[in-house]
Parts: sequence; structure tokens; C-alpha cells
Amino acid sequence: MNQDALAVPPELLAAPGYLVRRLYQAYLAVWVRKVDPTLTGPQFALLTAVNATPGMDQRSLASSVALDSSTMTDVARRLEDQGLIARRSAASDGRRKLLYLTDKGTEVLAAANHRARQLDELLLGPYTARQREELMGLLSALADRWEGLGEGF
Repeated sequence: MNQDALAVPPELLAAPGYLVRRLYQAYLAVWVRKVDPTLTGPQFALLTAVNATPGMDQRSLASSVALDSSTMTDVARRLEDQGLIARRSAASDGRRKLLYLTDKGTEVLAAANHRARQLDELLLGPYTARQREELMGLLSALADRWEGLGEGF
């Protein structure tokens, strides 16, 4: 087979979605090695949110960590099964689940958070403080824009 036929078109390599996918795949690979091989990004985000707002209901937390309700239910259930969070029914409405970190969850989050901040430094190390601020601003604006576009469909 002709090698030229297998070449990736240059326009694909410059497409924002392709670059974001590459970036995310690289980030996940480094996360597994440097932060935690079993704690996923959504799990880490949920533990962080529960730590910041203990006793908040599961639905509100889902939107704060950008998870849909079915994914949120699965993530919360897995963390509960691992003994990292406790889910309790709200007194006013038994269907609402309020989330709390367990002692084990607090320990796991503290250790993972320390390693995640080290990873941030590793990833952003080559950039000045100003470049980091600009990069984070651009990434945040990109995420906001793409999320807004996704809501219209």
C-alpha cells in the first residue's frame, strides 16, 4: 500500500478538536503515572467539590463539576463503594442525596491533590506566570464557548 495514502491530512492535524483530543489523551496518561492510577478526573473533581461544599445535593454538585446526572450517579456510587464519600438522603426530600467526604476520602483527596498540584507545575513549568495566566484564560474561554455550543443541540 502507498505510504502517502496513509498520511493524515494537514487540515486534520490543525483542527481544534483533534488537538484537544491529543492534549486530553496526553494528560490522562500523565495523570495515571503522576497522580493516581485508579482515581479518575471526574472522581477527583467530585471529591474536591464535596470537600468544598459538604452536604450539597448530588444534582447541584453534578453541574458544578460538569457531569450529567447519569454520570454523576455512577461516579458518586463508585466513590461510595470505595468508602470515600457518604451519600445521605435529605430530610426534606428522601430522593435528594447529600454528599459528604469520609475520613478515608479526606486522606485520599489530600494526597491526590498534592500530586495533582505537582503535575500542574510539571505541565506548566516551561511557561512564565504571565503565559500561564494567558493560557488558562484561553483554555477557560474555549471551554465556555464549546460548552455553550453544545447546549444548543
